[in-house]
Amino acid sequence: MSIVENSNNQTPKIGVYICHCGINIAGKVDVAKAVEFARGLPHVAISREYKFMCSDPGQEIIQKDIADGLVNRVVVASCSPLMHEATFRRAVLAAGENPFMFQMANVREHVSWVTKDNEAATEKTMALIAAAVERVALHKSLERQRVKVNPDALIVGGGIAGIHAALTMADAGKKVYLVEREPTIGGYMAKFDKTFPTLDCSACILTPKMSAVRAHPNITLLTYSEVVDVQGFVGNFKIKVKRKPRYIREDLCVGCLECIEACVYKTARVDDEFNEGLNKRKPIYIPFPQATPLVAVIDDKSCVEFKTHKCKKTCVTSCERDAIDFNQTDEIIELEVGAMILATGFKVFDAGKIKRYGYGRYPNIYSSIEIERMVNAAGPTGGEVFLKNGEKPKAVGIVHCVGSRDNATNKYCSRVCCMYSLKLAHLVKERTGADIFNFYIDMRTPGKGYEEFYERLLQENVHFIRGRVAEISDWAMEPEEENKLIIRVEDTLIGTVRRIPVDMVVLSVGLEPQPDHDEVRRLFNISCSHEGWFLERHPKLAPVSTFTDGVFLAGACQGPKDIPDSVAQAGAAAAEAMALIDRGYIELEPNTAFVNEEICSGCRTCVAMCTFSAIGIKAEENVAEVNGALCKGCGTCVAACPSGAMQQNLFTDEQIFNEIKGVMSYV
Repeated sequence: MSIVENSNNQTPKIGVYICHCGINIAGKVDVAKAVEFARGLPHVAISREYKFMCSDPGQEIIQKDIADGLVNRVVVASCSPLMHEATFRRAVLAAGENPFMFQMANVREHVSWVTKDNEAATEKTMALIAAAVERVALHKSLERQRVKVNPDALIVGGGIAGIHAALTMADAGKKVYLVEREPTIGGYMAKFDKTFPTLDCSACILTPKMSAVRAHPNITLLTYSEVVDVQGFVGNFKIKVKRKPRYIREDLCVGCLECIEACVYKTARVDDEFNEGLNKRKPIYIPFPQATPLVAVIDDKSCVEFKTHKCKKTCVTSCERDAIDFNQTDEIIELEVGAMILATGFKVFDAGKIKRYGYGRYPNIYSSIEIERMVNAAGPTGGEVFLKNGEKPKAVGIVHCVGSRDNATNKYCSRVCCMYSLKLAHLVKERTGADIFNFYIDMRTPGKGYEEFYERLLQENVHFIRGRVAEISDWAMEPEEENKLIIRVEDTLIGTVRRIPVDMVVLSVGLEPQPDHDEVRRLFNISCSHEGWFLERHPKLAPVSTFTDGVFLAGACQGPKDIPDSVAQAGAAAAEAMALIDRGYIELEPNTAFVNEEICSGCRTCVAMCTFSAIGIKAEENVAEVNGALCKGCGTCVAACPSGAMQQNLFTDEQIFNEIKGVMSYV
């Protein structure tokens, strides 16, 4: 191989360092043989091994060799670059060498973890080391580019996670835009009466935070709004938000309710979405008494004025502040922010999908969220639990894991169902004195105080039957089953099939991703799990970050979780966003594309291929031009360029061909 000079006109002196990773690598690969093999490769000055190269002593070995002038390029054969490439680049930089004079060979995930035969694993390890050595010989010194960060932040979703993240950042002096698609913030927590395991009043906890959001000078609250376009890059995002028309001016409405009283609908006729359809509302309404903002909204699908244009508009004449405006239209607001937090939450499973449970067919079968509204003092029944005939139930069955841990619906555990089922068991028994039967698969109570709450329910004489419910019907086989709902279940603790007659059934539905999760993830250029939950960068080391820099996750949009975990994650996401903003700048990786203008034909193939809008055309020269701040180094344009004019730092054709040569020559 010809002698290659680096940017300092030095002949490559390569150090190869092979990690044992405990027994993760050394248990499958003959490390000593690989070390000896590396010594014979071109330009290799040093070949060493160590149990944990990522540890401080391991990094110090590399740094000492660089400081002593023994090596000026480094190859580390260890785990994946995703895990520790940044670690070793920092070590190389700390020793005074350019951090991009480094190459990593992944011999854990790509070799030892997936190869059964020890000898084959060793041979593959040597081939990957040879490839890395051939490649790093052609590396050049590169510099990261610094870009200023916009100090403002966007938070999408106004549930408890979004609220907490917004207040955390606003209290730290950051300007925050909080966008919520519903007419009010609060999310699902606003529908609850009590929270487990302490049975705190949900409204008492939540509404002060909602009011704080509304009153905070650093928070701009955009309710009844949705993000429709996201452009830009980390530190400099350009956002378009569509504000849907309320037909009520927020700056004038004081929430006096006069317009609702004056509506031509003398009785409420529209299903109340906030109360899960258990009661009715008028076309003009406020979702609930503590709604934030406390501003009415007109439902244009049910309002007579929008359907016939012949309404008397008594609501208009009753409003002394002239806040009602039927001419409102969609409004597009443009924002510029440096970081974004997604806290878009979840939706509950549709119990009607499991036909054998009779939801929607039998009148006294409810979903758990409907019972949450029923037991709420501000709910449609004033906190009382009634059957459809107005009587109180004497026996209630609560069916766990509806839409969770089921191959026919969702395989995952929704985490909160066991605990909120216990909470509802306590509340329903408290309000009705009924016998409560809990039908569970496994009782999962992993949080602080959760097991104690379960023990409390046992002492309250709540019945627990272990087994998945087979079906719910009204088919009576005994006189005592007449006019009852019959729950048929195999009790696995006593090994028999039982028929339990009850007056009411509560289906504890699981949590699912929002139905528009795919559109949202495309909008923000992030990834989803196969179930539809937004995907974090790393489940342990970066649980609130995404693969798109500057976009963070909070709450149940990332996966099922309870209120404490959602709040904790929201605080973590806010901290990550503030760390990005407070630094004042970001350093962009230099593995960006660049153009050889001498051979570029200006065909514009690369422009159409770039999903980040990072490539433009120089009009006078008719050649492509790459915006390094927007380029993410995906390499699509490089692969698509018909003339080979488009290249990429750290992935030039010469470097890749040399890497392939290393693999082929030393297999």
